[in-house]
Amino acid sequence: MDLRLPEIDDDGEVGDLSLVDPSLFRPAHEVLPVHMHAMLGIKPRGKQVAPTKVSTTIRFDPDVLSALKSIGKGWQTRVNDEMRALVRRRRLIAA
Repeated sequence: MDLRLPEIDDDGEVGDLSLVDPSLFRPAHEVLPVHMHAMLGIKPRGKQVAPTKVSTTIRFDPDVLSALKSIGKGWQTRVNDEMRALVRRRRLIAA
């Protein structure tokens, strides 16, 4: 059974994507032919040089989160750096 909706209707209009299950979507680099990647500016990702960070969830009070976000772009990296400095001061990890 094909659950996909037609991409373009009889009037040439793109179908309503809000009706499509998002889990069916795939990144462009997975579905487009390789020869189209350069044309669209899709660059292959190289091997990661730096250690991989671990994804986690943390809860902040609303005022704290607002203050952190007000720092601007890169606030999560700066919070990570501050946390690293704190645990080093407490000698929980090596310098």
